[in-house]
Amino acid sequence: MTGRIVLITGANKGIGLETARQLGTLGCRVWLGSRDAARGEAAARRLTAEGHDVRALTMDVTRDDSGQAAAALVREQDGRLDVLINNAGIAGRRAATPSQQAIGDIRDVYETNVFGAIRVTQAFLPLLGAAENASIVMVSSGLGSLGWLSDPANEFYGVNILGYNSSKSALNAVTVSLAKELAPVGIRVNAADPGYTATDFNGHSGYRTVEEAARGIVWLAGPDPSGPTGGFYFERDRVPW
Repeated sequence: MTGRIVLITGANKGIGLETARQLGTLGCRVWLGSRDAARGEAAARRLTAEGHDVRALTMDVTRDDSGQAAAALVREQDGRLDVLINNAGIAGRRAATPSQQAIGDIRDVYETNVFGAIRVTQAFLPLLGAAENASIVMVSSGLGSLGWLSDPANEFYGVNILGYNSSKSALNAVTVSLAKELAPVGIRVNAADPGYTATDFNGHSGYRTVEEAARGIVWLAGPDPSGPTGGFYFERDRVPW
């Protein structure tokens, strides 16, 4: 993957940061997207010190102007984008039962997890179209799988978080829709389930490491034109929608 240009949103820590590290190891130039400029720049310096080609990119996925400004900067400096990884996400109020979760809270979750991914994809689509064998990876969750959530035998069956779960189901639907449209122009679009990973997102309660979580994302970001599109994967295994 040497020479590939990658943008990862929400990448100043956790799974996004480790994905940047692994792609940097493979020879990619990584634009490290972060809403907080200071944290993004600190993370980029850390990876640069490790020998990776990483640049901080301040962007708020909930704002149209921020996404457009970020795309303009990448266009000016690189002229194309080979891989877009929509990783930015928020959890919302997990303690609330579905019938009691406030509409405003659910709206906030969707603004980042769903509309944010759409917004960034639309902003960067011209740059993805300028690349060969471009890929878009939506970082979803097993909690977005209606098949798994409907199966009493599945480990996620009892995790009933209306806003977050349904936002990831919606993101999966976005993945299918974009994959259908973009297949004829050679842009692959897939969703990745990183698994229950120990990060700040869940108070480090997950049983997977960020290194494990990033592997499947990195695989989907690969340049192979015969690779999958329109799928939902955990590692390299298909996840039911």
